[in-house]
Amino acid sequence: MKKMMRIAALSCAPLLLAACVQEGEDDANGDTDVSEDNETYDGIAEDEEITLVGNEPFWNIKIDGGTASYSTPENIDGSAFNVTRFAGNNGLGFSGDLDGETVQIAVTPGTCSDTMSDRDYPFTATVEIGSNTLNGCGYTDAQPFTGDEAP
Repeated sequence: MKKMMRIAALSCAPLLLAACVQEGEDDANGDTDVSEDNETYDGIAEDEEITLVGNEPFWNIKIDGGTASYSTPENIDGSAFNVTRFAGNNGLGFSGDLDGETVQIAVTPGTCSDTMSDRDYPFTATVEIGSNTLNGCGYTDAQPFTGDEAP
């Protein structure tokens, strides 16, 4: 039964990502950060390296192409795993398998602060590893955070 629920949840992940709608702020051109139509999100190029960070507990995920690496203070070197990328209506999703646990990652545009570093990030992140949910912030090599480099 638990396996069937996990399969059902995974099959709905792209729909949930597509259904997420946030109000974006207008940029210099008057465009909003988040699309409210049916176009897929294209705010992060496929060749951008994505870094996701969180605290309480501390964690980090780097996504480069089809590979992600998940690290924590207990596993500084990180654990690499393959991910599949999909674009939703208002963000990106990634799915993979880490040490036998299903991983689902949602990256959406919106100012985010990790509350400890005085940094502002251009993306929010929600990560599910098995039954554990992590919330954090994200940036890319082309769309960096603002604030101190080393707080």
